[in-house]
Amino acid sequence: MPPPPYRGRLAPSPTGLLHIGHAATFWMAYQRALKSEGVFVFRDEDLDPKRSKRAFAEAMLEDLRWLGIRWQEGPDLGGPFAPYRQSQRRQFYLDAWRKLRDAGAIYPCTCSRKDLVFAATAPNEGDDEPFYPGRCRSKTGEAAHYNEPAGVNWRFRVPDGETIRFDDERLGPQSYIVGQHFGDFVVWRRDDVPAYQLAVVVDDAAMQITEVVRGADLLKSTARQLLLIRALGLPVPAYFHCELVRDASGVRLAKRHDALSLRALREQGRTAEQVLALCGFHHP
Repeated sequence: MPPPPYRGRLAPSPTGLLHIGHAATFWMAYQRALKSEGVFVFRDEDLDPKRSKRAFAEAMLEDLRWLGIRWQEGPDLGGPFAPYRQSQRRQFYLDAWRKLRDAGAIYPCTCSRKDLVFAATAPNEGDDEPFYPGRCRSKTGEAAHYNEPAGVNWRFRVPDGETIRFDDERLGPQSYIVGQHFGDFVVWRRDDVPAYQLAVVVDDAAMQITEVVRGADLLKSTARQLLLIRALGLPVPAYFHCELVRDASGVRLAKRHDALSLRALREQGRTAEQVLALCGFHHP
């Protein structure tokens, strides 16, 4: 049976201006879709209502088009798997939450988490979800009492001791020991916002993404997501994790690096070719 047609995606979050690190990753994703003669999907990951801004969403579309990236499906174009904004896809996430609840795969957690704001967005180097000691694991049986997820944090109960293995298209074989490299992780926040880990798994499957191209800081997240994929009975995409772009001091670029944002570089008169050259690419 032949493999399914290639479907790649770029999935930025409108929580700040895109920088050259994003440009490098998204350009790589775009080139892999072109090489495979596949479909490229734009997904607006505006999951967190407090941090997502419409101005940043508009800037994402404009800056990526300026860079030369083109997509065939997205919030601005529509497509067979619309809507393409996560803020409009709540029912998909609720259906997945209920499936996990009914399977006993998640449990309500009443522990306080100072960094809960990060659960709705992709982890960055240095701010990965803290290891959870499992204080609320005994509440797994209470999950059935909840008809809606709001009001408590929901954690996925990981299979301690299991080794999660996958082959990365760039980095080769990867492995993480569950319960050692990460613990029970958040899939839904108490303020009724689905977590990044759950949302991307659900969306990638619903949009039939065959390869996920993203930064190497998300390698550990891939291990978590593979557990969710298995629990939900979803197809497993291929993964390609790009090398991270760092500043002169070796620190990974983040959205706080405004001087290296695509918008700032454009305003300085840089061309798309120059920006891609900074990322190690040559514009066609």
